[in-house]
Amino acid sequence: MNDIRNNWTKEEILEVYQTPLLELVFRAAQLHRKYNKSTEVHVNSLISIKTGGCTEDCEYCPQAARYSTGVDVHKLMTVEQVTDLATKAKSGGASRVCMGAAWREVRDNRDFDKVVDMVSAVNNLGMEVCCTLGMITEEQAKRLSEAGLYAYNHNLDTSEEYYDEIIHTRTYDDRLKTLENVRNANLTVCSGGIIGMGESVEDRCGMLFTLSHLKKHPESVPINALVAVEGTPLENQPPVPIWDMVRMVATTRIVMPKTVVRLSAGRQQMTLEGQALCFLAGANSIFSGEKLLTTPNPEFSEDMEMLRIFGLQPRVPFQDAQPAKTEAASH
Repeated sequence: MNDIRNNWTKEEILEVYQTPLLELVFRAAQLHRKYNKSTEVHVNSLISIKTGGCTEDCEYCPQAARYSTGVDVHKLMTVEQVTDLATKAKSGGASRVCMGAAWREVRDNRDFDKVVDMVSAVNNLGMEVCCTLGMITEEQAKRLSEAGLYAYNHNLDTSEEYYDEIIHTRTYDDRLKTLENVRNANLTVCSGGIIGMGESVEDRCGMLFTLSHLKKHPESVPINALVAVEGTPLENQPPVPIWDMVRMVATTRIVMPKTVVRLSAGRQQMTLEGQALCFLAGANSIFSGEKLLTTPNPEFSEDMEMLRIFGLQPRVPFQDAQPAKTEAASH
């Protein structure tokens, strides 16, 4: 059977997710070694270039203007500030910088012009650049691509069926349209979701079903554990058990074997042993640095020590692009 599939059924994905845990991890580990360098971890740094004041009502998000979460609203950073933070991230071991702005959508204005300049400046440091700026048109995505953008992140968050329980200010189709615009601009796609929002196991598998049925699997799938923030509607959600994260990582690896599976929000609450199981199950990317937009996250030095203990190496940038370049050169 071909491992790279775009025709998974929801039942098949659910069956994978519910495999006895150690058997599931073993199967995922085998596929991970078959399709990826299992000793490498993609280290990313996330910079909140514009914080708070978002008009959306995502129930998990402390940056929504309608919730009182103690997040201060900050205007868009300068190009110099972002370049300085990116330089520090590079020296800490990161090969990709993701720039996040708490916007509903990208607007064609001076702020967007400034983001384009940020992309160009960070790209000139020899780092992969990712942006997450909300909904985006194909023309805007192409403009970012021309400036050197490598990836665009736009998470589905959860299944199509559960989505309306969490977000009411934009539709699931809006999110899928953004992913289509990003792909049409020849950018790599980063899209995943959050577990622990009250969704069912079927919803978790439903999100992977949608991602696996895109014309091309996302190059990167972040798996986030909800960080319940006081003041948001989800503030009382219980922490996600580590076994759920391991299952989700392993299932993502099996359903999308070549995808970079990113262990994202919630790592601060995980033990080293828990993270080791996630890496064994096929996770091969992390966000590093003291903050993940507005929530606590492990520091670079802490993460580099973790990778040393596990015998893992930070991955060099632009590896996804290399096969295509090599192939083009051989013709």
